[in-house]
Amino acid sequence: MEVEPGTVHAPELGPEWINSPPLTIKGLRGRTVLVDFWDYTCVNCLRTLPYVVEWHNRYADKGLTIVGVHTPEFSFARSRELVEGAMERFGIRYPVVMDNDYAIWQAFANRCWPAKYLVDANGYLRFAHFGEGEYQETERAVQTLLREMNPSVALPEPLDPLRETDRPGAACYRTSPEIYLGARRATIGNEGGLQNQEDRTPFDYKLTSDLAADKPYLAGPWISTEEYVRSASNESQPSALLIYYLGKEVNLVMASIDGEQPASLLQNGAPVAREDAGEDVRFDENGRSFVLVSEPRMYRLVRNREFSQRLLQVVTRKPGLLAYAFTFVTCVAEAAEAAG
Repeated sequence: MEVEPGTVHAPELGPEWINSPPLTIKGLRGRTVLVDFWDYTCVNCLRTLPYVVEWHNRYADKGLTIVGVHTPEFSFARSRELVEGAMERFGIRYPVVMDNDYAIWQAFANRCWPAKYLVDANGYLRFAHFGEGEYQETERAVQTLLREMNPSVALPEPLDPLRETDRPGAACYRTSPEIYLGARRATIGNEGGLQNQEDRTPFDYKLTSDLAADKPYLAGPWISTEEYVRSASNESQPSALLIYYLGKEVNLVMASIDGEQPASLLQNGAPVAREDAGEDVRFDENGRSFVLVSEPRMYRLVRNREFSQRLLQVVTRKPGLLAYAFTFVTCVAEAAEAAG
């Protein structure tokens, strides 16, 4: 989305910076600024980061300053230490400002993760893009502002797509929406919904015979809170989380209260096939699939070879597993890969 030059001043930035002295839009006059709103648990943000990191590498010495605005979706993501760890994992070397109170988010009237705003050398907003995709369009907008600053600057051709699913011809289908598990936003499929929200005592959830699509279900003992559900299981009574989803990839934001703990994974009643396993999935000597949950982050559970509808189960026999939200990826490299 282009913005007419000289019409909208960019809002100022915040005071808490991780890897940079405090920066201001006013102090960055004379440079092109890309403001990127992100959260380290957001799958859409993580899918855009390889492009943003490469733009920093390409254009920082040509007049571009990228500012990552980390606005947390969950309370644990207010932790500076956790954000720093995520920046190290994803290779983020450009300045990042913490926006824990949503002040910058509100100043930009922002509404989603990820969101990118381009500011010209005079401090005016010139371009905005929301969500994934249109990477070459965004990079060309960066180049336009760099050339306004220096018409003779030598710039490369925009990046080729970094993933097959970003190339022309890729197919993106309707997928299950992001599904939250805390009481503030959850729509649990169990009869009666979430229980014991006020006193936060365990409730033993029962399953019905039919599971509706795109609704999470709980089985066994769970404790519900505003942001997450917490397992209250033991060796004789496991806690299970089920979702009948439509998509190609499945991610789940999780954490563990007491160190590292395993959670078993089943897809359509069987261990996840090795060829369909996400990056965080492991296998025991008997071929059973599981994920080790420790620090709060997004865990990549499933990366199916085909797009279809499946039943996923996450099962733990230990208390203290926190589950926050499911996210799904829909795109496949070619339409012919879809099935089911």
